[in-house]
Amino acid sequence: MLLTHTTRNDPNADAFPTIQLLILAICRVSEPIALASCFPYAWVMVGDFNVGDRSSASFWAGIFISSFALAESLTGLAWGGVSDQIGRKPVLLIGCAGTMISLLIVGFSTNFWMALAGRVMGGLLNGNIGVIQTMVGELVKKPEHEPKAYAVMPFVWSIGTIIGPAIGGTFARPADSMPSVFSPTGLFAQFPYLLPNFICAILLLISILFGYFFLVETHPDMQPWSTQEELDNTTAETPLMATAGATANSGVDLRADTYGTFNTVNINEDKEWDLNADGTSRPPSIHSSDPTEPKVFTRKVVMIVVALGFYTYHSMTYDHLLPIFLQDEAPLTSHRPHSPFDIPGGLGLSIQTVGLIMSVNGLIALFIQAIIFPLFASWLGIFPTFVTVTIIAPVAYFIVPYLAFLPPDALYPGLWICLTIRNFTSILAYPVLLIMLKEAASSRSVLGKVNGLAASAGAACRTISPPIAGYLYEIGTHIGFTGLAWWGSGLVAIVGALQIFSIARTKNKTATIRPMASFMQNAMPEERNEDIVHITVTDQEV
Repeated sequence: MLLTHTTRNDPNADAFPTIQLLILAICRVSEPIALASCFPYAWVMVGDFNVGDRSSASFWAGIFISSFALAESLTGLAWGGVSDQIGRKPVLLIGCAGTMISLLIVGFSTNFWMALAGRVMGGLLNGNIGVIQTMVGELVKKPEHEPKAYAVMPFVWSIGTIIGPAIGGTFARPADSMPSVFSPTGLFAQFPYLLPNFICAILLLISILFGYFFLVETHPDMQPWSTQEELDNTTAETPLMATAGATANSGVDLRADTYGTFNTVNINEDKEWDLNADGTSRPPSIHSSDPTEPKVFTRKVVMIVVALGFYTYHSMTYDHLLPIFLQDEAPLTSHRPHSPFDIPGGLGLSIQTVGLIMSVNGLIALFIQAIIFPLFASWLGIFPTFVTVTIIAPVAYFIVPYLAFLPPDALYPGLWICLTIRNFTSILAYPVLLIMLKEAASSRSVLGKVNGLAASAGAACRTISPPIAGYLYEIGTHIGFTGLAWWGSGLVAIVGALQIFSIARTKNKTATIRPMASFMQNAMPEERNEDIVHITVTDQEV
């Protein structure tokens, strides 16, 4: 949800809202912690609840993980409308409270359906992604402050994806992993997944208290300095956009000239004007479109949205399959493979080890996002970066199953290599696609609709990818090749790479970017190339 407004006498218009953004970040970080904490144990929990057999547990784990995103996408627009009526702060606090209650329901669940209901309830009550994005836009009054402000929430989300799996992997089934601390007949033995959910619920409670006492309302019509005269001179525009999901989701206003770790993103275009010899403009061709009515969903916009859908799908399958493959039993220790297609299981690691691995994976992603991404994109350019990472992406999926063949002393180096390749392609692809989408829009006036289409496509792909990947893993377990699910995602990534040829580059149009961090300022020259206008003069007919 995006909102722009103007007020004439805002006393904080020139100040960067450091404290308010910090409090908003505290409210924000609790959500990815809560969502990602279940990744290490979802597959094991499904098995403990006796939902099918071992081979079908991956499918049901996918249903469990994707249910939050599906429910959240169904109510995102509604919560955006509610925030227009009662303010941003109440909706934000309701979302945090709803997620907290859903965590406790999951923790106290005695069967799969109760846990699934808790997960769905959390998604239905949580409209925080769109609301927080709107609050950032309303807190920042000066355009030059936007780069810093819009870089905060993606960074905070990455922090949450590091802490969340660590909590879930360390504290799930504590009576088994820490018998000296937790009684085998106590509360946490009866509810083995209560402790990580309880810890995340406490973090959410802290964020609710911080938000309630220290966060200010940002709605332009609910400000203490607003008078009727000022409200009469205030304009507001609120296009609503459904957003959902973890890899998701980064808070970004596509109408701004900045994104994430970029300091600036300038679109430079060589324009062509056709004039008559006396300087008057030539009438447009009958084939020319009416410039007063820009087309919204052009072919290029649709193709970029399709590319975003491919990326979102196979990226989400990686997040779902990784903890399952890491924890699945390792029959290769007593099974001699006969071919590269003979991989009947996974690596057989513990929940605690998987949680640690996923936290380290978050650190790798954070490093690539903050350092590698802006430098690489500024050096290579936007479209070449997109082509490079899209072509490399299938490799990240095809190589993972063969970690099972590595000896124990080479397993973790091989795993870090796989995760680095995946994070490199994933972290670079998403913001580059957003920039290309912004560049492809025919007018700034249609970016809200373009943005909404991209968000809807991403939410749909995030919803269907975990169950499909889980089902393929189930089939792979039956046929003795668990790499089938990974290869299925790799094939989708190949189709995404081939789809590059359907995305036409705009002639005489380039994107110039400058990294965000101060020590990267020399990565791009300071001066901006002005738009170049090519004028073609045609003799008037007599």
